[in-house]
Amino acid sequence: MEGLMEGNSEEENEEEERTFHKEDSQFLAVRSEDGQGEVTSAGDPSMTSSKVALPDVLAHSFIRVAVQDENDSSVSLSEIQGGVSDPRRYSPCFSPLMDTCDPSVSSLSSSSSFNYYYTTVSSSPSCLSPPLPPSVELSAVLTDTKLTLDVYQGGAAALPQLWGSIPDQMRDLQYLRLGSEDKPGLDGALDVLPHLRELRSLAVRGHCFYNSQGDPLPGLLTTLPASVSSLSHLVHLDLSFNQLSCLPACLLCLPVLSTLLLCHNKLSALPPEIGRMSSLTHLSFLGNELVSLPPSLGELKALQMLDVSHNLLRELPDEIGSLGELTTLELAHNRLKQLPESMGSLLSLRELVIFSNDLRIIPHCLNKLPLLKIDVRDNPLGQPPTPPPLPPTPEKTKIPELHLMFNQHSFCVSSGGCHVFLPGGAELLFPPGCLLTTTRLKWAVTRPNRKCVQLEDHEILLSHPLELQPHGVTFLKPVEVCIPYHRRKKREVVLRTFDGKSWCNLPTDLRRGSESNTSHPRGRPAKLACCSVSHFSWFMAVSRPVVDSCSLTPAGALLVSRSDPGVKLHFPKDSTAGARTITLQVLQVSVSEVQALCGDPQARVSHLLFLSQTPSSDFLQPVKVQVPLPSGVNDPTAQTWSDITSQVSLYVTHLYAIFYITHFSWYWLWYTTHRCVSGVIRKVYQRLKQFKVQFVVLQRKADPSQVLVQCLPANKIDSRVQSLAEQYEGPQPSDLCDLLEGEQFFAGFERGLDIVTDSPDCVGGRLCFVFYSSLKNLKEVYICPAKGHKGPVRGQVSFYRGEIPSVLPEEVVKKRKGLDSQWLATLPLRLPALNSENNFIMEETEYPPLNLGDPESGYLTEANLLSLSLQIGHDWRVIGINLGLSYQELDRIQHKNRDNLGALVLDMLFQWARRQNNAGPGAVSRLMDAMVESSRRDLADEIEDIVNIGRRKYSESLRRVGLEGEGASAGEKQQ
Repeated sequence: MEGLMEGNSEEENEEEERTFHKEDSQFLAVRSEDGQGEVTSAGDPSMTSSKVALPDVLAHSFIRVAVQDENDSSVSLSEIQGGVSDPRRYSPCFSPLMDTCDPSVSSLSSSSSFNYYYTTVSSSPSCLSPPLPPSVELSAVLTDTKLTLDVYQGGAAALPQLWGSIPDQMRDLQYLRLGSEDKPGLDGALDVLPHLRELRSLAVRGHCFYNSQGDPLPGLLTTLPASVSSLSHLVHLDLSFNQLSCLPACLLCLPVLSTLLLCHNKLSALPPEIGRMSSLTHLSFLGNELVSLPPSLGELKALQMLDVSHNLLRELPDEIGSLGELTTLELAHNRLKQLPESMGSLLSLRELVIFSNDLRIIPHCLNKLPLLKIDVRDNPLGQPPTPPPLPPTPEKTKIPELHLMFNQHSFCVSSGGCHVFLPGGAELLFPPGCLLTTTRLKWAVTRPNRKCVQLEDHEILLSHPLELQPHGVTFLKPVEVCIPYHRRKKREVVLRTFDGKSWCNLPTDLRRGSESNTSHPRGRPAKLACCSVSHFSWFMAVSRPVVDSCSLTPAGALLVSRSDPGVKLHFPKDSTAGARTITLQVLQVSVSEVQALCGDPQARVSHLLFLSQTPSSDFLQPVKVQVPLPSGVNDPTAQTWSDITSQVSLYVTHLYAIFYITHFSWYWLWYTTHRCVSGVIRKVYQRLKQFKVQFVVLQRKADPSQVLVQCLPANKIDSRVQSLAEQYEGPQPSDLCDLLEGEQFFAGFERGLDIVTDSPDCVGGRLCFVFYSSLKNLKEVYICPAKGHKGPVRGQVSFYRGEIPSVLPEEVVKKRKGLDSQWLATLPLRLPALNSENNFIMEETEYPPLNLGDPESGYLTEANLLSLSLQIGHDWRVIGINLGLSYQELDRIQHKNRDNLGALVLDMLFQWARRQNNAGPGAVSRLMDAMVESSRRDLADEIEDIVNIGRRKYSESLRRVGLEGEGASAGEKQQ
C-alpha cells in the first residue's frame, strides 16, 4: 500500500492569493497522450456523495468522512486539504486560559544564572535582591493579581519573601507562574502555596532557562504538598517539564480544576481515582511513559480535549467512548495496534490525531462521525500483521573482507562468506552458508549497450552495468549486491537485473557504503543501491520519477503521490469488478523552460502525471483526479480546453483542478493565453526528455596525439574542463546541443585526421557513443595524420546524431563523415608536424617582431606592448572590446590561457596588433582611445609618453647622421 499515505505539508496549509492578468483568453488544458477514452464532467451530481466509506485497506492521511458539496467554491483551505488548522496540535501544552509557553517570556531567560551579592535584606517589598537581580523592582513581576517569577532564574525563592512582606496583597493573588529549576527556592514557594486561596491559574514549569551549552534546565518538582487541595478556586494548573512519577493525590480534590497540563514528566500510570476530576475540560499527558489508561477516564464527562501523544500506549479502554463532549483526541507517537469500536459514540469528536502508530485498519465506526478529521500518517495501513520476533540468534562471527583492485576480475568465496569491495565503490556481501564449497566468481563493469539497456521516458541510467559471473551459479542464501550511484533530487533509485531478454526491477534498499571501502574517492562512503539476489546476472542502477502504487478492489481506494501530496486519485466504490494494480508517477516540470519553448511568458503548467494500471481495461466508474493548480494560478473561472479528449470539464477551486477519467495515460494541466497549443504541448513534452549537452575535444599537452573526447550535460562542463586544464588543452567546448537519455551519436575525425585504434566501437575514423547524463561518456584515442598528409594538420572533430553510417558517397566522405542533417557540432583540432626522429615539433609561444604605428601617430614595439600588458588586469576584456575584438575571439583567448592572466593579456594585445597592418594609419591613436574608453587614462598617458620619447630619439638620430633638415620636416609632419 505504498503511496497511500497523504502528507500534511506546509504548502497545503497555506493558501497563496495571487493575481494573474489575463491576455486574450485563458485555458486550463488536461493533456492525455493516447487521445482516446471517455471523460465525465466534474460537475456530475452522481459523483458527489455525503459520506466516504473507509475500507479496511484504505489509507488516508486526513480522512474526510463527510465531504462538502464540491460545487461550493467557498470551502475553506483546511477543508479542501483535509488539514488541521488548530494551533493546539503544535503546542505541547495547550491552555485555553493562559499561554504558559510564551516565547517572549522564555527569551528573557536565555542567559545563565545571575551573580548575587548577599547583603542585609531590606524590609521594603520593592527590593527583591536576592534572589532577583538588583535592578528588578516589584512592579516588574507583580501587577494587580498576577505574579510572574519564572522570567528570572531562581525567582521562585522570592515568593516566601513577598509573602512575608505584603501578605495582604498576596492573599488576593489569582495568577502565579514559577520556575522549578531551583530546588531550595521551589521548596520554599510550595510552603506558601496553600495560603494563596484565591489562585485561579498556577504554572510550576521546567525548561524556562538554559545552561551555558544552550540546553534547557529540567524542572525539579517531584510532588505537591497535600495542602494544595485547599486551592478551591484553581481552574488552570500547568506542571509540565518536571519529574513527577505519579499523579499528586491533592489534585483529585480540586473542585473546579478544568485544565491540567502534565506534559513531559515521568508518569507511567494514572490512578483509578482520576474519574473524580469531573470538572476537567482539557487534559494533557503529552511526552510521558504511560503504557495504559484507566477505565475510569471515561467518567470525565466534561472533557473536551485529551492529549496522550508521545507515550507507550498499546491499547485504549472501551470506556473512552463515554466521553461525549470530547472534540479533540491526540494519540500520535504511541504503539496502538487498533482503536476500540466504542469510539463511534464520540459524536462531538472533530479531530483525531493518530499518526505514527502501528494501526493497520481504521474501524468502520468512525463513518458515523460526519465532521471528523483524521491524521493517520506513518501507519502501516492495509499491510499484514508484523510477524513475531525471531528467537535470538547466536552472535555472528565477523565476515572476512576482500578489497579488489581494477586488475583483479576474479575472486574466491568459501562457505564462511565474504564481504567483497569492488573498485569504484560497489560491494558484494556473501553471507556464511551461501555456498557449500569454495567457488571462484568473476565481475566486470561493461559499457552500456543501447540495444541491451532500454530506458523508459524520463528514466536516467546512474551506473554502468555490473556483470557478475558465472550466471548459472545458485546461492543457498541471498547475496546482497550494492551499486554506487549519484542520487537525483525528487526521484527514486531502483536496481534492475537482466534475465537475458529484458530488464526487471528489484526491491531496492538505499544506504551508505562501508567505512572500510578504501576504493572510493576521498575516503567518503558512497551512496549504495542494494538488492538481494539468489543468482548472478547483470545489474544496474536507474533513477526514475517516484512510483506510487496500490491494489484497487471493488471497495474503492485513494492513491496519493509521495512526491506531491496534492496529486490524488479517488477511486469510487464499484469502479472495478476485480482487483487491479494502479501506478502513479508525477514528473515536475520547469515553468521557465515551458515559457521559453511555447513563447508565452504567462504560461503555467502543473506537474506531468503518468497513470497506468494492470489490467488496462477501462474503469466501471469515472475516477476523480485532483491536481494542484500551477503556481501563480488561482482563477476558478478559467475556461476549459479539450485537445485529444472529446469533452474535458474542469472543476477549479482556488487550489486544485479536478476532472474525471475512465482510462489511464499521461495527463498535463496547462494555463496559457494561446488558443491552439496542441503542437506546443507535443514540442514541450519532447524537449522535457532531452538534455542540453556540450562536446569537449582536448589534447594531452605532453603528447598531442592523445585526444580526449567527451559529452556532458552543460551544467557539468565548466568544472570538468577546469579539472583537465593541467594536463590537457584544446578548443572551447561546443555550442549547446540536445540529446535524449540513451541516444546514440558518433564523432568523426576529419580533414586529414585519423584514429589509431582497433576498438570495436571505432569504424573508419568514427567513434561511437551512447549518451547517459549520469555517466562520463568519455573516450581517449590516439590520432595520426591521414594517409598522404605531411606536415602539420589542421583538422576537426564533428559530432553526428545516430548510428555510424556504413556506406557514404565519396564526396561526402571528403567533406564530412556523416550526413549534414544529423550534424551536431564541429571542433577544430591541430596536429603538429613530425621531425626526423618521428617526434612532434612543439611550438613555443612566441610574439613576432612588431613595429606598430606610422610616422604621424608614432610607433610601438613588442617590448612596449609587453610593458603595457603587465599593468592590465581583469579589465582586459573591456579593453579588448574597445579595441574591436569580437566576443567569440575573447572567449577563445580566455579558454586558451585560462590559467595564465599575463599570457591572456599578451595574446589579446598581439592579436589586435597583427590586424593593424591592414587597418590603415592611426593604430597608436586607436589604442590610446580604447584605453580612455576603458577608464585606463593612465595607460593612455603612458602610451603617449612612449611615442613622444620615440619621436625625440628619432630626431636625434637624424641630426647625428647630418639629416637635420629631413628630420625637421619629418618632425613637422609629425606635429
